[in-house]
Amino acid sequence: MSLNDPVITHWLDLDLLSRLGVAAVLGLLLGLDRELRGHAAGLRTHGLVCFAAAAMTVSIVALYLQIGGERMDPLRVYEGVGAFIGIIGAGLIVFSGGQVHNLTTAAHLWLAAVVGIACGAGQWPLVAIATVISLIVLTLLRLVEPQDEGRKLDEPQR
Repeated sequence: MSLNDPVITHWLDLDLLSRLGVAAVLGLLLGLDRELRGHAAGLRTHGLVCFAAAAMTVSIVALYLQIGGERMDPLRVYEGVGAFIGIIGAGLIVFSGGQVHNLTTAAHLWLAAVVGIACGAGQWPLVAIATVISLIVLTLLRLVEPQDEGRKLDEPQR
């Protein structure tokens, strides 16, 4: 079996470090709101998801360029990340006593994965806009959202 040439460790560069480092920091930042509110997926989960998505994207883009892209489809990365986050999100979402819990956390985890993919691909304008908008949605909109903790879904008609 022939493998692609290994990337030597002294080839670590500022671009690679910035893509992975920014993903890790933004993942932690995105998870801060969830952590402060005591939700299941907080700082570490968001940080790891965002970093892992970036690392996977960097790896697949590099591999694609190394082999010329003839025998692979890099868009499968998005499919894999989407499926994985779907499984995690399904595990987070709980329906109990007429209330749905952790729906925002599951959606936010998906966003952390998308931001990680964008970091790995070096799409810095997308990274900046997605991060700012998500922080606005999570923090500022919470101030105008009704604070009725007892919100329940309508009872089914019998």
